[in-house]
Amino acid sequence: MAFSVAQVTPHAWDVEGSELNTWVARVGGELAARGHRVVVLAPARSHDLVRATRAALREGGAGADCLLPAPGEPPRVLAVGEVLPAPTAARRVPALPIDVSRTVEDALTHLPLDICHVHEPFAPSVASAALRHSRALNVGTFHLPSEHGLSTQVARRVVRLVFGRLDARTASYRATANLMARYFPGDYALLGPGADAPLPRVAGEPGAPVRIAFLDDEERPALRLFLRALRGMAAAGPWEAVVRTARGPAGGAALRADLRERVRFVAPAEASEAQVLAGADVVCCASDGAFPAPGTLLRGLVAGAVAVASSLPVYEELLDDGTAGLTFHPRDDATLAAQLSRLVDDASLRARLRDGAAPAREQAAWRRVADDCEALYEGLGARRHTDPGDELVRRRLAARPLLDVDLHMHTDHSHDCATPVEVLLAAARDQGLGAIAVTDHNEVSGALEAAEKAAGYGVKVIVGEEVKTADQGEVIGLFLREKIPRGMTLEQTVAAIKAQGGLVYVPHPFDRMHSVPDYEHLLTVLEDIDAIEIYNPRVAIGSFNEEAERFAAKYRIVAGAGSDSHVAQGLGSVRVRLRDFNGPQEFLEALRAAEIHTKPASLLYVQALKFLETRATPSSARAARRARRVARATRKS
Repeated sequence: MAFSVAQVTPHAWDVEGSELNTWVARVGGELAARGHRVVVLAPARSHDLVRATRAALREGGAGADCLLPAPGEPPRVLAVGEVLPAPTAARRVPALPIDVSRTVEDALTHLPLDICHVHEPFAPSVASAALRHSRALNVGTFHLPSEHGLSTQVARRVVRLVFGRLDARTASYRATANLMARYFPGDYALLGPGADAPLPRVAGEPGAPVRIAFLDDEERPALRLFLRALRGMAAAGPWEAVVRTARGPAGGAALRADLRERVRFVAPAEASEAQVLAGADVVCCASDGAFPAPGTLLRGLVAGAVAVASSLPVYEELLDDGTAGLTFHPRDDATLAAQLSRLVDDASLRARLRDGAAPAREQAAWRRVADDCEALYEGLGARRHTDPGDELVRRRLAARPLLDVDLHMHTDHSHDCATPVEVLLAAARDQGLGAIAVTDHNEVSGALEAAEKAAGYGVKVIVGEEVKTADQGEVIGLFLREKIPRGMTLEQTVAAIKAQGGLVYVPHPFDRMHSVPDYEHLLTVLEDIDAIEIYNPRVAIGSFNEEAERFAAKYRIVAGAGSDSHVAQGLGSVRVRLRDFNGPQEFLEALRAAEIHTKPASLLYVQALKFLETRATPSSARAARRARRVARATRKS
């Protein structure tokens, strides 16, 4: 199965040195070569790149296929905004610039995507904006193996909400997965790192010194620790060291005179990382945990160097707990010196550890990373609803008249509603509704009563119930025969609905001002959901309805809508126009081809009426009012 995929990175695309962008480019290229259509969304420093992207979006139009490369072509890069200024102690970046956010939204609206794969989607960034606006299946990959910066993200509740839109969470390392799960609970699958093929190894002459490489990609104290360890290696056999650093050779002054000839400092302009590693027998990573560089360690292993690294979880993971290299306690220069000396003195140890790194070298191949990515996409794609419906039922329905239907409402059998069944039926008739779904809270008696009296009002009634689960929100069962008890898990409630031959209908799924199942809970029952309410006029924030619409579209779930009326005046403020039906199968088939119509209604007005009818009126007055309303409704029928 071929997918259209957006790979979204928060790092500037036209600036060299980003390991994350290398991952995106290599995996994106592998996927494109396999027939997937891949675009890269990224910020850029170049104004010309940004302007070209915006011009293409203007010219493309909604759903434009032309913004995607043809199958087999390399990924297309869309520069969706300029690079954000880096936060500092004196300057905080509170939000993504509005022009960048709009460009991201335009791109994801125009691109007909199956997968939106975001990397490090921490706010504010292009990746977090993509996650907010995506209408595709969302995959998030976290590469950071450090706690640095996570604490400030945890303080922002919005980050948790944004992460809640992920359909799959992945991490480059188990250490990263464990770290993320501590701060942002969820299931994180491994989608490992990759490394480019190394340069041919530069073989040393027989009897030549053992060559030790240090690449200054970690925090500053790591270099100082490495230099201190070298001072403790004077008694070891022949060795020499290369330190690749942009900070210059000033650190060489800290070495004794007899060691200065053995340690060479090179600047990045003088030698690439690949060149240094091609000539190294040993590579050292000495991070204390603030800014580890697992990518450097992995590339050293792939280049054939033997590793010695501080015992951080991410380093131990790459070294397979000592199978592929030696470790030492962070900040312990004496043990580091001893481990380096062991490697210098013991050629057989170096050979054994080099052989132990063979699995890591195989796992780091970009084709293998792309294999895992492809399998993840296929697994997500397989969860989309693919039921084409029943052609015979569709033909039967085509001859039926159209009905306006309201799929969510309450009677006085609900604890928070004072509308009698007769009043509800009369209001439905007066509003021109041909059918209604009565969905009282944790009670089916009102719906059963309405079904018994419906013929007298010329309205068809679907017997339903809005059931409160233990702690996973509410779910509606349609076409029920008997009451479903509240307080079960979401899975148990869904099973109880299905046991009655009913349909599972999820109301106001992302309205965080209601009791709702969250995104991850919905994913656990995805295959059993028959329909989702994508519009509810009682939802105070419109983006919650939009999120429900996106969820239904990405998983191809049948969409529905209802007024959620607790007062008769709110009935029919949204209606679903579909063919007349008999039973759940015909109803679901009719709903597939339905049109949803809305009309403006005052949420404040209907909420005020609800309050006046339920809480602001004494019980004796409510009883008298109910009797009068029932009498009027009965006379009209």
